[in-house]
Amino acid sequence: MSNPFAPPPENVTRPTWSPLDEYLWHSCDILADLIEGRLAGRPLVATTARLDQDDRALAVGPGQRSTWRALGDGSYRHSSVVAFGSPALVVGTLMGSALGNSTRRRRAASDAQPRWVVDGPGAATITLRRLHFAHPTCELDLDWRALGAIELVAPDVFQTSFISTRGHQVTTRVHTPWASLAFVVAAITAFPAHPRLLSRGWLPPDFEQRCALLGRPCRPAAQLTADRRTH
Repeated sequence: MSNPFAPPPENVTRPTWSPLDEYLWHSCDILADLIEGRLAGRPLVATTARLDQDDRALAVGPGQRSTWRALGDGSYRHSSVVAFGSPALVVGTLMGSALGNSTRRRRAASDAQPRWVVDGPGAATITLRRLHFAHPTCELDLDWRALGAIELVAPDVFQTSFISTRGHQVTTRVHTPWASLAFVVAAITAFPAHPRLLSRGWLPPDFEQRCALLGRPCRPAAQLTADRRTH
């Protein structure tokens, strides 16, 4: 008969629970209430974002915005130098000027290449109708139905593209622990056939099992959201 007080075998791997797992667990709880029409029973979420009369804040948390863009247009200031003095001094001055121009040219060419640029940290509010990112200089107010594309590139990174008020195509990312919640609400609102939604790929495949093993059963939000399109 086995000893119930014996330590567990060395090779037994215990499931872990991270801060992001906590957000995913609450995201599943919120989404289950949304699909089942139980949001009215949830406490109101405080937010500084302006809400339409028929909108509701689902979650608020830390965020950081990044934008796919270039830092410059490839132009740079070319320096022309006229040197006087001994031949050695003239040669040295001209070489220094040429080296400076070459460095500025390379930097300008590099700056003209698009890359992910961090715009700054802020507060992300996920609502039924939009994602609001509060920041003094790079605020975002993303209506789900105005987005051209969405993707969950990581459990904590929501990516989207849209046309700005100036008519420019913008691709941006919001890094937030509520990224999965933002993706699913956007998908069921405006992208109901998104492959990641239908395949339940927005949730780690072992997440529900880990929740059960840790004594925190997770509501079946992934299945509910995948099945919603068929009802």
